[in-house]
Amino acid sequence: MAAAVSERTVWRITTRRFADQAFSGEGARLYGGRWNQVGQSVIYTAESRSLALLEMLVQDEPLRAHYVLIPANLSEGVSVEALDLNQLPKDWRTHAGREALQALGGEWLQQSRSCVLVVPSAVMPAELNFLINPSHPDMKLVSIGKPETLDTDMRLS
Repeated sequence: MAAAVSERTVWRITTRRFADQAFSGEGARLYGGRWNQVGQSVIYTAESRSLALLEMLVQDEPLRAHYVLIPANLSEGVSVEALDLNQLPKDWRTHAGREALQALGGEWLQQSRSCVLVVPSAVMPAELNFLINPSHPDMKLVSIGKPETLDTDMRLS
């Protein structure tokens, strides 16, 4: 069930090259992800800069100086649905659980139940990721900020 959210800022990290497309959902549509299958557009964001960084670091691609951090403001009234740990299969953090999560995310996208789906992070389950449906009518309540250079300790690369 979708509910309205108070204003909140979420974060996304992408390469500078794709910063202008960071909130199109195109990358997820082309390659799929933990919460969507190939062919489904969704925008993966995190509740904090540090979680966005952790989510990026666990990917195969190493951290490089050409990454940017982009804020997105979820205005008051944007529709939000949240999943908590007891709604997920026991193996949700493993590769084996991926199909079940893609089905949950795919159903949410197809039914367009809300603009935002709040899910636990597989990297840090006590932290939250915010999936944004770029096709939802409430997308007009999401304002995309200016890309900022991702400035981290180079030992992370």
